[in-house]
This record gives sequence, C-alpha cells and structure tokens, in this order.
Amino acid sequence: MGYACFDVSERDHVAHVRLDRPDQLNTMIPEFWSELPQIVTDISDQGRSRVIVISSTGKHFCAGMDLAVFTGDNALTANDAEVGRLRALLRDNILHLQDSFTALEKARMPVLVAIQGGCVGGAVDMVTAADCRYATTDAFFSIQEINIGMTADVGTLQRLPKLIPEGVAREFAYTGRRLSADRAHQLGLVNAVYPDHESMLADVLEIAAEIASKSPLAIHGTKEMLNYTRDHSVADALRYIATWQTGMFQPTDMMEAFTAQAEGREPEFEDLGEVRRGL
Repeated sequence: MGYACFDVSERDHVAHVRLDRPDQLNTMIPEFWSELPQIVTDISDQGRSRVIVISSTGKHFCAGMDLAVFTGDNALTANDAEVGRLRALLRDNILHLQDSFTALEKARMPVLVAIQGGCVGGAVDMVTAADCRYATTDAFFSIQEINIGMTADVGTLQRLPKLIPEGVAREFAYTGRRLSADRAHQLGLVNAVYPDHESMLADVLEIAAEIASKSPLAIHGTKEMLNYTRDHSVADALRYIATWQTGMFQPTDMMEAFTAQAEGREPEFEDLGEVRRGL
C-alpha cells in the first residue's frame, strides 16, 4: 500500500517505518495524522513483527506540523458551526492528533526511533511516545510551539517530564531553545549518539533484531508493565503484573528458551497472533 508520508517494510520480524518526504523536511501534513496510527496499529494487530523502527530521510528527522494543518479546508478551525460546537469539534481534533502518537504506546511491541538533524515541534510529541530514542551528533530537539505563540498539546508536555528531569523539561518548554543530542543523551532522553545516520540506523536495527529474538509475548508483557508502572504506584503496578502473569504467563516460551540454550541454537517463538477487530 502506498502512503503519502511513509515507506514501510518488514523483514525478520522487524517493521521499518520511514518518514519519506525529505524535500519537505518530513513535515506532518494532514495525511500524516491518519497514516501513522494506521500503519502502527496494523503492524501491531498483525503480530508478525516484534519491533517497530521509525527512522527518517534527508537532513532532518521532522520539522513538525505542516502549515496545511492550520490553513485552508484542512484547518482545525475551518468550520462555520456555532461557537460551542466549533470548540467541541476542535477538542475532538486535538484528541485525534494525540491518538496518532498514543498508537506508538499502545503497540504490542517496542517502538525504536532513529533521529537525525532537527526533531521539532510535533516531532518531539511523536518521539516521546516511543520506547527508545537514538540520535546522530547533529540532532536537536525543540519544543517549537512556544516560539509560535501556542502551548504544545499533542504529548510533549505530558511525556517529556517523565523522561528527563522536570525542571529541565520546563526550561525547554518555556524557552523553545534547542536541546542538543549530547545534552539529550546526558539527560537520558536518547539512549545513544552516533556520528552519522548510517551508523545509527545500523545499530538501531541490530538492537531491534536482538529484541525480536526474544519471546514476543514476554516483550509484550514487559512493555505493558513499563507503561503501566510509569503512570501508577509501585503497589498498583505489582498487583497488575500479578494479574497479568496469572493469565499470560505460560511455560511454553520459557521451555523453548531453555531447550534452545541447551542445544546451542537460537530459540524459535510463535508470533503474537493477529488481533481481529470488529468481529
């Protein structure tokens, strides 16, 4: 299937999703907001891939929201409805944009993002919803919304303070300054920094392959627990894992891991299986 904003491939249980509008700095045009959640949700539902890698093309990872989202027939405020109804529609539109990135969190497998050059505005919203981030030395992050007179509203302000110290997140949110790759690495926002795009992507795909070699059900459970723990108390999270294990933990994958280790081979695990919606 062809996409306006993305190129998608799957190999050896790793799905590779590339932003593919380099001449336009991979800005987020209206099609972006429906294509991304559709792609990620489809990959998750199909259950063949065990990791999703999101990368980009060109000099910059993504320059954020395209002006087309704010102007013309696609504008969030382009409606002649009564003011109360118009505000309700605007809220629904913002929630739709948020859901486009929440799809990364909801995916049953980890999402790794490889970032080069600028990661600006809406792109920060997107990468903070991923499991892991990697960057080139020339990469930088900017909460650009404050520089154009608006409050960021698609996830950055909700997720970034859970990834780096809150005071630092506030400084960059209030000033719109650029956060360099090295500083982002020091703060823990990115896992590693690479000299160029090629070496970064090679290593990220190697990490993805390693994750894909594990039990996909165990990885699914691990992601579920990490996301739940982030937003709940330790006590609540312990109760959740106890309940999860009661239903999801079966010895099949563990026995395969032990057997493969004893036989000196790589383990072979069953895919997660397809999620069938609307049945």
